[in-house]
Amino acid sequence: MAITHIALFSLPVTDQDRALAFYCDVLGFDLVRDNTMGPGSRWVQVVPKGAQTAITLVTWFPAMTAGSVKGTVYETDDIDGDVADLLGKGVVIEGGIQEQPWGRFVTFNDPDGNGIVLQETSANPRQT
Repeated sequence: MAITHIALFSLPVTDQDRALAFYCDVLGFDLVRDNTMGPGSRWVQVVPKGAQTAITLVTWFPAMTAGSVKGTVYETDDIDGDVADLLGKGVVIEGGIQEQPWGRFVTFNDPDGNGIVLQETSANPRQT
């Protein structure tokens, strides 16, 4: 096998325009592609700045229920600043920043209820 990375994954949403606005305007992702795929279908692809792995915001997989994806983890170098920014944009973060031996994190949902973990990993995680 010569697999080098995950190119993209599909994230089920109910409204591609609303999801696109959240991922680009709130989380700061870049729009890679927004193309018509055929009657009533769009290919909407976003990516965190500088990342290799992109996300397609999909509505066409009946077995993939919008809001069913939990635990997608995004890494940050400034969790305090990012949390302040998210709160300022109206994102609900229950419980605030959580501390763990490996770093700090928060959890919140996208507009469809897909669960997101934003973490800042410590340079020297404590051993437990």
